[in-house]
Amino acid sequence: MRFNYKKLVAIGATTLSVAAVLTACSGKKSNSTANKDTKHGIALITDSNGVDDHSFNQAAWSGFKDYGKEHGLKQGKGGYQYFESSSAADYTPNFTQAAQAGYKTIYGVGYMLTDSVKSASKKYPKKNFVIIDSVVSGQKNVASVTFKSNEASYLGGLAAAYTTKTNHVGFIGGAKSNVLELFEAGFKQGVKDGAKALGKKIKIDDQYIGNFTSTDKAKSIAQSMYTDGADIIYQAAGNAGNGVFTEAKTRNKATTAAKKVWVIGVDVDQSNLGNYTSKDGKKANFTLTSVLKGLRFAVKDIADKAYDGKFPGGKVISYGLAHDGVSVTKGNLNAKTWKAVQAARKNIISGKIKVATTPSK
Repeated sequence: MRFNYKKLVAIGATTLSVAAVLTACSGKKSNSTANKDTKHGIALITDSNGVDDHSFNQAAWSGFKDYGKEHGLKQGKGGYQYFESSSAADYTPNFTQAAQAGYKTIYGVGYMLTDSVKSASKKYPKKNFVIIDSVVSGQKNVASVTFKSNEASYLGGLAAAYTTKTNHVGFIGGAKSNVLELFEAGFKQGVKDGAKALGKKIKIDDQYIGNFTSTDKAKSIAQSMYTDGADIIYQAAGNAGNGVFTEAKTRNKATTAAKKVWVIGVDVDQSNLGNYTSKDGKKANFTLTSVLKGLRFAVKDIADKAYDGKFPGGKVISYGLAHDGVSVTKGNLNAKTWKAVQAARKNIISGKIKVATTPSK
């Protein structure tokens, strides 16, 4: 993903929108009377994958809960809340509902909400807005948050190079964009540098699904890649990426643990999605590592600044390896691979390794 960083959005308090909040949250009841102080409320507008996507939105929501816990705020009006979008048509109405409900800072999660953030920030100039994974220029009440996902993806690619037994790996992306190309670019460079260091050649398959929701298509693509010989797939496909895990689990349950295929997770630690029991009765896990995007930290960081009256409106804040804004988990990496990953991390931070932002051919 390219550096499109999008951030917080603000919302105020009105009793009129309590019903709207309940609707936007897919029927999950919000505690709208829990917070007497409504000056610091924050709201999350999700993309169409919902708040429990095991990925992007879920990570951001975790940051919201951290913010609430630290400041003694509860879910609901005046505290923190999410508004789920079933489709792109819900983005603008959800921003409107959140603003009218009294939330002070309102977040749009994902570059696809950029236009809605632009529109809402003009309509509600006294609110704070945050766009994640994109940049809104010229709006003093919008903070843009980006992540150097290419840096962490490089580490994921390096881990794949050190782990593959077939010397064949794959990348599956969601909807192709500058943002997603950061993931692809870093992964491919990491694989190639790892292959060079190990003195071997590694084939890299890459394919985009076209959206972040089609789990069946993701499963089909993964099936094709694994059948063709890839033994590791890095998926950066949001909710659709669950289809990659489904395919890997089906394959791994039909063979021995020693012959498993791997998945590299994205955005949050997806190790729990890799649990399975192999054909020989062994409990095992096939999530090699997860490339983390620090949404949990970033959304709370911006919210804390807003809480203190220092909302970074008009600014672009970029989070990278240097401040753990992006990272990778140790997961199932062996000692040799983890050592190589840690060394590469230091070299990226120091500037010795420069990671591309667009994919090589």
